[in-house]
Order: sequence, then structure tokens, then C-alpha cells
Amino acid sequence: MSFILDKEQVKPGLIIFRRGDVGHNSYYCRIRIQNEDRYKTISLRTADRQTARDRAMDEDADIRFRAKHDVPVFNRPFSQVAEEYVQAQQRRANAGEVSQARARNVKSKVEGPLNAYVGTTQVHLITQDRWAEYPLWRRENGTGRRNSIISDSTIRIEMSIFAAIMNYAIGKRYVPAHHRFEGMPKLKSNRRDEFTLEEYRKLHTKGRKWMKEATTPQGVWYRQICYNFILIMCNTGMRPPEAKNLRWRDITTAKDKDGREILVIYVRGKGKERKLIAPTSVNTYLDRVRELSKATKPDDPVFTIINGKPAKWLYRDTVEELLKYTELRDGPSGIPRTTYCFRHTYATLRLSAGVDVYILAQQMGTSVKMIEQHYGHVNTIKHADRVLMGIGGWDAMHTEMNAEIDALEAKAKAVQSVKAKQTDKPRRPKR
Repeated sequence: MSFILDKEQVKPGLIIFRRGDVGHNSYYCRIRIQNEDRYKTISLRTADRQTARDRAMDEDADIRFRAKHDVPVFNRPFSQVAEEYVQAQQRRANAGEVSQARARNVKSKVEGPLNAYVGTTQVHLITQDRWAEYPLWRRENGTGRRNSIISDSTIRIEMSIFAAIMNYAIGKRYVPAHHRFEGMPKLKSNRRDEFTLEEYRKLHTKGRKWMKEATTPQGVWYRQICYNFILIMCNTGMRPPEAKNLRWRDITTAKDKDGREILVIYVRGKGKERKLIAPTSVNTYLDRVRELSKATKPDDPVFTIINGKPAKWLYRDTVEELLKYTELRDGPSGIPRTTYCFRHTYATLRLSAGVDVYILAQQMGTSVKMIEQHYGHVNTIKHADRVLMGIGGWDAMHTEMNAEIDALEAKAKAVQSVKAKQTDKPRRPKR
């Protein structure tokens, strides 16, 4: 190293020196890491040789202590560790262990909000408090879809990636094990509003009128394709990503145990594949889509835009236009409905009809726990007769109580009315 000047060995594995490529005379030390073929260089911030020797010995002692107690010797910013994690996830995706979509999502979250939050912070300085403060920071410094508030589900996904990166750092011994984040901040789960049966009927009937009111050939095409897309989604429970991946070859027919014809649809999404079944009425909607489409070969996507290319956004703007037309844009909770609400509508209507939760979980490609978590409210409505059992007698008792109270209040009012008419005290008769 030609830039090293005034080199002196203080002890084996420890030297002090000046650098010829800087504009000051301060000393540096270079320490060999025990049991590793690596060195750490530290600025001693002094031009005095003896002071430099003393400080070098202190630094050497600190490095030995760190190595002995499994404390990181080399500092790394979060962004560097996160980039390593992103590359590791991409290798897993290339090997088929996780989906490519998962790897892309991790990369997006790291390069976006996570690096903005702690990218320049040394990874060993990121504490539990910093982790817990992320939701508030995220909402103060970002916006959700279409400039809305960042959703809790988005924050939860980002924090799970944040925690995974810290676990990766622990596994690589960049930070000690006590840097592992504990728990997850409590975030409410915003349930997307489904359509009730009455709302679904309204969507169905008014949608037909909405289609007929289109004034341009392009408008006619998009309204018809959107209308049938909604019917397909509400009657299959597909996820939007599964609908985007659907090809014509993925749709076949079969017969159930009673010999009735059913539709079998092979769907792919979230890195998984499954078969779902649907009534033959869905085939009618699919036939309408095929008649409208310019892409009808076996490997062509089912849902396309007017020129035959894949529908990347699944008619998002057209769906929103229809929901506004039918006055169903916002659900009871005030949350704007999206294409995912059609899946929730399917689940709600199936549960209300008495479909077993285990069978429904298989059909929808999710867990029983997830079904119970998001659709527990359906059972309350479905079993209303049991919940309200005996309520008639309870209501009768309250009716009697209310009648007694009403009678007492009426009597009190009558007394008050009589008193109000007596403006002066009655005179006492003369003797």
C-alpha cells in the first residue's frame, strides 16, 4: 500500500500508520480480526505517536471483546444488508422456492419505504423502538392507492419484510440475536366490504341498463366485458391476480357425482396453483367474453383490453364507473370497493347458503382460519334464529315495562297541567 506512511507494529496483528492520500497527519490503526483473514481500519484522530499507540491498544481490546461476545465488528447500513436480502430472495425465486412476484415485491418495498425510513442507519443501531414507530412514520410520509391513507395491510406486509431483513442480519452475524424484533404492532384489519345479496341484484340489474347507455363502440365493448367480468368473479371467488393469469386452456368441464355438468377452472396466483369449480352459468359469461375478445387461442388470456392484449388493471376504471352508477362505490364501512370485493361477495354468499367452511377454504385457496377471521360476521347473520331464540318473551317483557312507564309519565304530565292552570293560590274563605 503506497499511501501508508510511518508504519509501526504496536503488537502482532496491530499496526499504526499515517496515510499519504489525505490532507492531515492523524494516525490510523489496522487490526487483524481473530480467526478471520480480515482487517479493520480505524481513524485514531491524533497526530501524536504515543497517543496513537494508546488509542490503538484500546481499539484492539474493543475488537477482541466484540469477537468474544458475538458483537458485530463491522458496521453496515440497513440498505446494504437489505440489498443482500433482496438478492437472496431473487436466487430463491430463480430456484422456484418462492414466486418471482414475491421477489419483486420485496425489492420494491426495500427500495421504497424501508430504505427511506432506515436505509442510511447502521443496522446494529436499529432498535425495537424504531421498529414500533414505523406505522406512524409510514402514514405521515406516504399515501396509499389513489392518494388515500396507507392501509394497515400494506404496513403489515412492509413490516414483515423489515423483520425478515433483521433476521437475515442475525443469521449472518451482522447483529446479535437480541436485535430480533418481537411481536407486531397492533393494526386493525380493514375488511373489504362485500356486496349483500340485495346489492348484488342491484349491480346485476342496473348493470344491464348501464351497458345499453354506452354511446361509443369502445364504450359498448368495455361495458359489456366489465359486466361479464364482474359476474364471473362473483360466481367463482377468483383472486384478481388469478383472473389476470387465466388462459382459455385453463377452463374445462366435468360432471359431479350426480351427473350434473360443472365448470372446472385451473387458476394460478400468489405462487400457488389450484382447481376451482363453478356452475355452468359461468360458462355463459365466459362465452360472452370470448365473443367480444380478439384473443381466443388456448394460450391467450381470457381477460384482455379491446386490442387483445392482457388486461393489466382488470377494467379498474370501468368497474369504478359502474359502481358509481349503481351507487355502490363505498361500502358500509366507508371504504371504496375494489375488484377484490367480488371475491368477498362470493365467500359471503356461499357461507350464507350453508357451504362448509373447510370446503370453501379449499375452493378459494385459503385457510379455514382466514375464512373465519374475515367472514365470521356471516355466521351471526346466518344463525340469527338461534341468536334471537326466546327474544319474543324478552320483547314482551320490555313492552309491559314500557307501558307502565308511559302510564306513570302520562299521570305526571296531567298533574303538572292542572298545577299550571292554578296561577294563584286559592283564597281562604272568610269566617
